[in-house]
Amino acid sequence: MIVGCDKTIPAAVMALVRLNLPGLALYSGTIGPGRYRGKDITLQEVFEAVGAVSAGRMTRDELREIEEGACPGAGACGGQFTANTMATAIEFLGISPTGSNDVPALDPHKDDVAERAGRLVMELIAKDVRPRQIVTRAALENAIASVAATGGSTNGVLHLLAIAREAGVPLTIDDFDRVASRTPVVASLKPGGEYVAKDLHDAGGIPLVLQRLAQGGLINGDAPTVDGRTIAQVAESARETPGQKVVTLLSKPLKPTGGLAILRGNLAPEGCVVKLAGHERLLHRGPARVFDSEEAAFAAVRARQIKAGDVVVIRYEGPVGGPGMREMLGVTGALVGEGLGDSVALITDGRFSGATHGLMVGHIAPEAARGGPIAALRDGDTVEIDVNARELKVELTEAEMMRRMQDWRRPAPRYPAGVFAKYAALVSSASEGAITRPPATLATH
Repeated sequence: MIVGCDKTIPAAVMALVRLNLPGLALYSGTIGPGRYRGKDITLQEVFEAVGAVSAGRMTRDELREIEEGACPGAGACGGQFTANTMATAIEFLGISPTGSNDVPALDPHKDDVAERAGRLVMELIAKDVRPRQIVTRAALENAIASVAATGGSTNGVLHLLAIAREAGVPLTIDDFDRVASRTPVVASLKPGGEYVAKDLHDAGGIPLVLQRLAQGGLINGDAPTVDGRTIAQVAESARETPGQKVVTLLSKPLKPTGGLAILRGNLAPEGCVVKLAGHERLLHRGPARVFDSEEAAFAAVRARQIKAGDVVVIRYEGPVGGPGMREMLGVTGALVGEGLGDSVALITDGRFSGATHGLMVGHIAPEAARGGPIAALRDGDTVEIDVNARELKVELTEAEMMRRMQDWRRPAPRYPAGVFAKYAALVSSASEGAITRPPATLATH
């Protein structure tokens, strides 16, 4: 399975384990870094520049210069955003050939990587090695550790849950909190860090991150890989480039615990995800600014209607409400660009791009379109995000929440017919990976 950006990666692995035919996934590779006035940039800087222009902190000519410089060629987005997060995860998962996924798209060595993958497929067929022999509980925990250790995208939670469901392996969102809590951040990658994916390749690649975690006993070393070695053997074979600064020593981590956490509370009884890759605040309490779509929130941000201390709420963007959980990168990027990234929080039943940073809480479940508590929020309600307590709550009594929900009516679907309507009818909660299931299964759940 040859994969490229974001969702194609987990989709391919889901198909592999569903069919359980000999095979592997090969990532086409990351884009090289863009350049803007002597600095490496990615697509992240484009979205943040939009907000900076709205705030008068940047000119349109500067925005155009960033736009024209951000994407210098082929490949998926260059930070540890969703594509590179999942490319790392599936190599830790063992379903991608070791040392293949960190090779950039336009690196001449990518041809050799692809040929080696083709030969390996034939060996897997000859030996009758099946994907479900590779994608085990131990392997999935290794993949979770890779997301945590690299400050990766919160989308990794959705995607690994969905892969586990297809593989028939029990996995819950609480497993992500448990693994992340014991896993330090050791790779300084954008958006929380300084470097891009090509820099990781030059430093020693994904195997170097694996080696660091193996040194601390933080991975399941006996987990197999498609090239026939165990993960521990792969870790031993890693080669570090002298003087590299991308991957830190385990004794000097960028953060002592991993780049995400799972919160619950009266706004998220089934859980939600917060990204902690950089230097995010761990506590925020402020008034809700409630929007029923991404577009409405973005318009408010561009109109400078969001103030320091606010909690931006974007709802009806979950698996059913979206439908399909759009990414809120336009809103989060604009907030950071306006200089509000350190003083505003955002919560949503939708998703975030891997390029998102700041105190942002996503995947709130149950979602608003299913009558989740986020549907009861009103402008001015006091919302508290307490990462240390693993809690997301609104300061309302249970009786008041119930009273509000008695008046709640499900909005008309954005797509009353067609494939999106079918998807909305079959999709499960984000806390289960937003997988699709037969109607009878959903009804009994």
